[in-house]
Amino acid sequence: MIYWCSYLALGGLSGILAGLLGVGGGIVIVPALTVLFTAQEMPAPFVFHLALGTSLACILFTSVASLRAHHGRGAVNWQVVRRVTPGILAGTLLGSWVAAQLSTPLLKGLFVVFLSYVALQMLLDVRPAPARQLPGASGLLGVGGLIGGVSSLVGIGGGSMSVPFLVWCNVSMRDAIGTSAAIGFPIALAGAAGYVANGLAVMALPPHSLGFVYLPALLGVAAVGVLTAPLGARLAHRLPVTQLKRTFAALLLVMAARMAVDAIGP
Repeated sequence: MIYWCSYLALGGLSGILAGLLGVGGGIVIVPALTVLFTAQEMPAPFVFHLALGTSLACILFTSVASLRAHHGRGAVNWQVVRRVTPGILAGTLLGSWVAAQLSTPLLKGLFVVFLSYVALQMLLDVRPAPARQLPGASGLLGVGGLIGGVSSLVGIGGGSMSVPFLVWCNVSMRDAIGTSAAIGFPIALAGAAGYVANGLAVMALPPHSLGFVYLPALLGVAAVGVLTAPLGARLAHRLPVTQLKRTFAALLLVMAARMAVDAIGP
């Protein structure tokens, strides 16, 4: 019962973050599930793989709720979504295969470095050149491949890469968040499929697992996350842009610190 309550609470928080910051919630789902799965004494070599796969499966649901709320406010650039999706699908499938071959400590290290880099980038608030524009179709295809590959390696919906990229291309912060929420769906779809496929042959996984996706956690997190994502989207259109950026960066630093402490702990 304690674990079920934890999954539900995590779903509420991740849903709000998905709508508020366009991140899909993976930046809190992955560390939280790592702690919960370890406490449940799941096989240590696969704890982080399960957290990554389950996180992406959860984002399937929260991203839909979030993108619908942002689309209703006209904050999704669907032309960008269409152009990046092919690259995202290819990059995400490749990244999930690579992740299945890597050890848990290495995956944790990649996650910490990635979050720290993005957080510092946002805190520095380097402003783009006034004339900077979004790249063309081929450029967005390449960007999609990079975002998809990295996202599947660290179990997130891609918002911590796509939001800064879009802002760097002079897309408004609110439109960047809305568009990122839409980009999160193909990342989650391909990523979850990849983690399921690559985990099916692993015999040591706990009961109620579908590959590297732990179904009870998916059910608990997603059930509440889809309800709270629209609330986060409403907040995103009411809070000041500067406050949104600082909240985003602070959250990433907290998660990176938590994962670093866990990685170097006894």
